[in-house]
Amino acid sequence: MILLLVAMTLLTFTQVVLRYVFNSGWGWALEATTYMFGWLVMIGISYGIKVGFHIGVDALVKLLPRPGQRAVGLVAALLCLAYAAILFIGGYQYFDTMLMLGVEAEDIPLPRWLLVSIVPIGFGLLGFRLVQMTWRILTGRLGGFNLGDEAAEVLRANLTGSSSGSDGAAR
Repeated sequence: MILLLVAMTLLTFTQVVLRYVFNSGWGWALEATTYMFGWLVMIGISYGIKVGFHIGVDALVKLLPRPGQRAVGLVAALLCLAYAAILFIGGYQYFDTMLMLGVEAEDIPLPRWLLVSIVPIGFGLLGFRLVQMTWRILTGRLGGFNLGDEAAEVLRANLTGSSSGSDGAAR
């Protein structure tokens, strides 16, 4: 993910310099950045589940007793699994159509199926992480859907005297 972000930043910066300083540029740069962003997002969603970075509104859920939190977390995980399965199937069908048609990307001399292959891969990875989380909820190792808690991090940072605030550095 870091390499994709660095590549996107460098490519965009170079494109801006080429366009506004030298009045030229690369025609493929915007499309390449768009595909790299797609890859970044698709890899990042499963990573966010793994490390608990996704945010959600769980103020009401936290008022429930632990068994209630687990039940709500299990329902949420199963709904997310259904979502991931639907998008995996749709993403695979799109990938398969691009493979069958053999079309290239608009500005990049690569087959489009290669560039969009991350859609079924990303939702497959998301499904895998959701299955892991669902299993942890079922076995009692996790008290509910694993969400990031920015308010708790700010409180911990303030109690420990850290000046990192809520920028994620306290993780």
